[in-house]
Amino acid sequence: MKDVLVYLIHSLVDEPAAAKLSMNEDGNVVRFRLTVALADRGKIIGKEGRVVKSIRTILQASAARSNKKVFLDIM
Repeated sequence: MKDVLVYLIHSLVDEPAAAKLSMNEDGNVVRFRLTVALADRGKIIGKEGRVVKSIRTILQASAARSNKKVFLDIM
């Protein structure tokens, strides 16, 4: 899951070096916290949140294989 998310994020942002991703796993719950440059937040969120919703859908599909729940927080 993390590899897929890193690939997606680095493909979308202009400053991939500024993107920081942390992961916290507690039982069946995985929580990702993504920090990107201020100028790149709009690219990650997208118009009306469409891009971040798509990213979350991809993560949920990946997590469903291992019976886990996944959350993505953008800071």
